[in-house]
Amino acid sequence: MSLSRPIEVRELTMEYSEVRALDNVTLRVEKGELVTVLGPSGCGKSTLLSLISGLRKATAGQIYLGEERIDHLPPQQREIGFLFQNYALFPSMNVYENLAFGLRIRKYSRIEINRQVEELLEMLGLTDQAHKKPAHLSGGQQQRVALGRALAPKPNVLLLDEPLSALDVQIRQRLREELRNLQKNLGITTILVTHDQEEAFELGDRVAVMNKGKIEQVDIPQRIYDFPATEFVACFVGNVNVLSGVVSSGKIYSCSLAMDIPDYLKGTLNNTPVRIYIRPENFILEKETNATAKGAMRGVIRSAVFRGALIGLDILLDNAEVIHAVVTKDKTSSKGLFPGERVVVWAKASHVVSTQTAPACVKAG
Repeated sequence: MSLSRPIEVRELTMEYSEVRALDNVTLRVEKGELVTVLGPSGCGKSTLLSLISGLRKATAGQIYLGEERIDHLPPQQREIGFLFQNYALFPSMNVYENLAFGLRIRKYSRIEINRQVEELLEMLGLTDQAHKKPAHLSGGQQQRVALGRALAPKPNVLLLDEPLSALDVQIRQRLREELRNLQKNLGITTILVTHDQEEAFELGDRVAVMNKGKIEQVDIPQRIYDFPATEFVACFVGNVNVLSGVVSSGKIYSCSLAMDIPDYLKGTLNNTPVRIYIRPENFILEKETNATAKGAMRGVIRSAVFRGALIGLDILLDNAEVIHAVVTKDKTSSKGLFPGERVVVWAKASHVVSTQTAPACVKAG
């Protein structure tokens, strides 16, 4: 599968009547890279794939495969494989015939069809299922057949639309690993759409977060989580605490919590209100009797929720705001962090994201 090439969309827009499903989207996926497109239902993820594949025509914008512009080409000439969410297997055909279908349409010789299908059957672990109809396969096996059919013509790019969403949790986890290994072994440029944050982070070399037809941020998974570019990304990806704050003398203050102002907000005028986003695991807690409270918030632990190795704590601050922190089970015991105890709370400046605009989300829960 060394024929893989980069895929790029430039200022892609799609309108239905007065609804803009895709709004000036630009994205480049490098050769052999897997980019996951993450977002809520209806944000434009699947529309993006349908435009790239040629199943729908964009209102505006361009699509490039390598250096070749392809948005004027019909789907069969774009050299793009597409795995649909519902797999779209032919129920009257067995596994072998489903895998061979696209090759027959493209007029491959019988010898070449047999060679490629046998190769796919072995690669996907389906050799023993070759003569079974889809109705007699498990969900995971059906997914492999659909993936094999998309790969059979040896496309330059593979598009995957929620490929694992119909499977139960255990099968989904196993197939994530199989899919990632297969994609890397083949070296095929891949775009995978999902609403599952864990799936997006685990599979993607980079993650593109979408909202309301626009891409809000594209970056490696860790930076998406640690340094969200917008309020939506901060709140959609993982849990986050949203606090009110104000800029003063080069610092940000919130309920007596004092933090160094991040570089991107330096130059902000004094008394400018800001919103502060802190992940639950990025708080530092001590019992009030055991620590000085300089530059920290004060409050009382309202509740503790057991989460295996971690404990989730709800803390009612002295200004009546509630924050949610996560600490290890051992730390709650060794530091005496139990419901009813008063605590002081810090957050490292490197773990705080601030913005001058109002938030588009609620606090972590």
